[in-house]
Amino acid sequence: MVKPQAHRIVDMPNRAVDARKPGVGASARTGATHCPYCALQCGMTVAPAGEGADGATVTISPRDDVAAGHGGPSTEGPAGGGLCQKGWTAGDLLTTAGRLTTPLLRDERGAPLRAVGWGAALSRVTAEIQRVQARYGRNAVAVFGGGGLTNEKAYQLGKFARVALRTANIDYNGRFCMSSAAAAADRAFGLDRGLPFPLEDVAAAEVVFLAGANVAETMPPFLRHLRDPAGTRTLIVADPRRTPTAAPAGIHLQLTPGTDLALANGLLHLALVEGLADEAYIAARTSGFAAVRDHVLARYWPERVERITGVPVPALREAVRALAAARTAIILTGRGAEQHATGTDTVTAFINLALALGLPGRPGSGYGALTGQGNGQGGREHGQKADQLPGYRRIDDPAARAHVAAVWGVDPADLPGPGRSATELLAAAGTPGGPRALLLFGSNPVISAPGGVADALDRLDFLAAADFVDSETARRADVLLPVTQWAEEAGTMTNLEGRVRLRRRCVDPPPGVRTDLEVLAELAGRLGAAGFSADPAAVFDELARASAGGIADYAGMSHARIDADWGLFWPCPDAAHPGTPRPFTDRFAHPDGRARFTVAGHRGPAESPDTGYPLYLTTGRQLAQYQSGAQTRRVADLLKTAPGPYAEIHPDLAARHDVADGTPVRLTTRRGTITVPARLTSAIRADTVFVPFHWPGAGRANTLTNPALDPVSRMPEFKVCAVHLERAGPPGTSEAPGPADHDARNPATHDPAEVRGGAGEAA
Repeated sequence: MVKPQAHRIVDMPNRAVDARKPGVGASARTGATHCPYCALQCGMTVAPAGEGADGATVTISPRDDVAAGHGGPSTEGPAGGGLCQKGWTAGDLLTTAGRLTTPLLRDERGAPLRAVGWGAALSRVTAEIQRVQARYGRNAVAVFGGGGLTNEKAYQLGKFARVALRTANIDYNGRFCMSSAAAAADRAFGLDRGLPFPLEDVAAAEVVFLAGANVAETMPPFLRHLRDPAGTRTLIVADPRRTPTAAPAGIHLQLTPGTDLALANGLLHLALVEGLADEAYIAARTSGFAAVRDHVLARYWPERVERITGVPVPALREAVRALAAARTAIILTGRGAEQHATGTDTVTAFINLALALGLPGRPGSGYGALTGQGNGQGGREHGQKADQLPGYRRIDDPAARAHVAAVWGVDPADLPGPGRSATELLAAAGTPGGPRALLLFGSNPVISAPGGVADALDRLDFLAAADFVDSETARRADVLLPVTQWAEEAGTMTNLEGRVRLRRRCVDPPPGVRTDLEVLAELAGRLGAAGFSADPAAVFDELARASAGGIADYAGMSHARIDADWGLFWPCPDAAHPGTPRPFTDRFAHPDGRARFTVAGHRGPAESPDTGYPLYLTTGRQLAQYQSGAQTRRVADLLKTAPGPYAEIHPDLAARHDVADGTPVRLTTRRGTITVPARLTSAIRADTVFVPFHWPGAGRANTLTNPALDPVSRMPEFKVCAVHLERAGPPGTSEAPGPADHDARNPATHDPAEVRGGAGEAA
């Protein structure tokens, strides 16, 4: 077996942040908390600066809970704790220029924002809600949340929409990230938890298969769990690009964009014809196998799969044999496999492969999805999604409605039904029958959503946003409310393992800044709805009651218990329950206890290349940026590392268009056009263009992407569409961002540990 290249995370001196800048609270206290970025939720300590400091600065350092004897939360791996560059610099967000510290209001559309008091701002929001609902109905006011909100805020936002506004229209940006994996897992297992096993199982697996996941750039500390000092692990990566994750893999399946589903079915075909399926497991623990077997045997023979995917048959055989031969093996999907109009079926096909090999529920093995946003898991469990109530209950289930209504003290008949999904909600803004007013918390859809979201928001009668900076979306608001951020507030986050962890308040917020819970509580009161607390611990206790008996059952948890146990896995139905690290050990969550195979046929992307648009476009993340960039583009060190967008293209493609490295290129799809500098690399397929999606304006990737939706999850097809490329500047013109040395800025050739001179990134 070929082991992955050694990866490392390099510690750096504690990061000092000046908290005396204008608008920043001056008081800090030592506290154990968690990184504000990805779903690893790495542990960190925020503390006043060292001896001799006046208490006006804070330092950030990694927290190694393993070394402290507190179990093995996701921050830690076989080598102990660490942070990536984004984590090390997270304190800079507390002092970022342009931090909002007072409410802002426009007197009328098109007028400038002006500073007002909280009373005036909330009065305006209340009056606009009442005006719009009186004229257009309750559903004319919509709510849009985010996967970075704490569980308490996500829960309160869902309650606020259903009780205070009584609107069906609430969704969140997690619909753009995890919805396909969630739908497929729920269909197969009866339960959606990103990883239904702790991360130490990944560290112990003999084979790890990453389908569409580039963890070296999206969550670098995860690489600790892929370390293989003994040289006994095989890492398999399916990705159209030779990313920093794929480059050291023992097997890289460099497939054509949009063909992941055919790849999974082809691997299952080989497993069946080579006698590698676990027949005893299939008989004892699953249902529906015969239909899937017949489907893949009839349609996905190796040579056909090679023609569809571009992956050679020998590589397909090598991958499936490695999975089947291992004592322990794990298949993980990421956004590359999921963000398709066939995303739910694609994940289903990978789950079918895992089930046929007998992996789910077996110690050290299984299937999981790598949650992206910090609270992408908890954010969808407790009521931000259009079709869900707390505890992962369906909003159209009468028993679920009755249970949650009793906790909220309302009549079940008064709860609305399912609303529009995120993409559909935003697209309908300002149209007849669509939302006329939108309340937005913790999201920046002008960058992260597909299509012309800015134009849709401008059609609204009223937009209110709660944020700590004026993001590209927030600056379009009629009322902009300044709220606290990660280290300034307490609450819980549910990481990618389903482990609920406590975020502590370590820094006082700037004077005049409120928490989202305080904003929601006061707005609810002004709208005549009682029972909205602003205390995070009290809100969590209510969340626990509302989730009791649901799939995502938090009933046995409290802030105090989570703190004492350094995190608890759900389901945790009572105070004596230890939590559930591995929910599928004995049975799956369907009533019969069996996992379900489901036929998933390859359909290809919603839009394929043609003579007018002859290339594939795919999108993704850069190492030093995060999501819409609203946070990371404000951190000087991160912006220096990744200062702007680009188009990654193969040298052969560049030669055909007379494009040199750094030459501006114009990318056009049926939705729009952007112009960015070219970045040449042999790490990408010659028929594919890659653009990172963190940037606004002329480099906004989602101007190009296809808003076609998965019929089940309502996930947009971010990961593939047809594109036309042409040179937009003279040959040799250089507008390429980043360091002068090409290798240092090419994510396929640099060592991410060295991005900032050993500043805590992993390779």
